[in-house]
Amino acid sequence: QVQLVESGGGLVQSGGSLRLSCAYSGRLFETNFAPYIMSWHRQAPGIERELVASVSSTGTRPYYSDFAKGRFTISRDNTKNTLYLQMNSLKPEDPAVYFCKTVDLESEPHTEYWGQGTQVTVSS
Repeated sequence: QVQLVESGGGLVQSGGSLRLSCAYSGRLFETNFAPYIMSWHRQAPGIERELVASVSSTGTRPYYSDFAKGRFTISRDNTKNTLYLQMNSLKPEDPAVYFCKTVDLESEPHTEYWGQGTQVTVSS
């Protein structure tokens, strides 16, 4: 089974920074060959959940949504089994619950796993 546990959310002033972490575990991550995608998503009240950034297990170039480009950086530390989202220059429109997700590309259909989310609040 796959487990994802986010942390690092909190209250920050507009223009400030936060680093979110997602600790991952499970069989999917126990080899260097399993194909999967890891991503960050966010959901604000009354708004559909949206993709923030993603990275694949093959190390291809990360993908960023337009609002994240130039401000957010997705990265991972395989030695710590942790995915990160560094968020800089936070804006009043960034508050949301931020979720970590992984998609197992070997399973058919592809299996998705989600963390419980971490709240980010930005004060003006």
